[in-house]
Amino acid sequence: MIMPRGSDQLLLPVNPLFLWLSLFAALLFNMLPLGRIAAMPDVLAVVLVFWNVHQPRRVGIGAAFFFGLLMDVHQGSVLGQHALAYTLLSFLAITMHRRLLWFSLAEQAVQILPVFIVAHAVSLVVRLLSSGSFPGWTLLLAPLF
Repeated sequence: MIMPRGSDQLLLPVNPLFLWLSLFAALLFNMLPLGRIAAMPDVLAVVLVFWNVHQPRRVGIGAAFFFGLLMDVHQGSVLGQHALAYTLLSFLAITMHRRLLWFSLAEQAVQILPVFIVAHAVSLVVRLLSSGSFPGWTLLLAPLF
C-alpha cells in the first residue's frame, strides 16, 4: 500500500478477523428491518469500497460477489442484482485505489461518488428489466442523499 500524502508512519496490515467481522457487521446492518428508506445508505457497499481501497489483496471481487448474493437472497430480488452491482463497485474501487489514497477526504468523496452512482444505476437497470415497473424518483436519486 502506498503511503498517503503527508503521512510519516507506515501502517501495519489489518487483522483479517477484524476485516471480515466488519463486513459481516455491515451485512447484518443491511439486513435490519428498517423499511425502504431511500436516504438509507447501503452500508455493505460503503464498507466493501473502504476495504477494496485500503486492502485490495484481502477483499476482492469474489467477496463482493458473495456478499451481493447474500443480499439478493435476503431481499428476495433477482439473483445477481446486488452481486453484479457490488462486483462492479469493487472492480472500480480496486482500479482506482492507488490514485484515491493521494487525495484528501473531500476529494476522495468526489472521486468515489460516480462509482456509487454507476453501481446504483446498474442495480436499477436490472430491477427495471426484471420487473418492468419504475421504482420511483426517490429510489433513483438515493446515492445523492
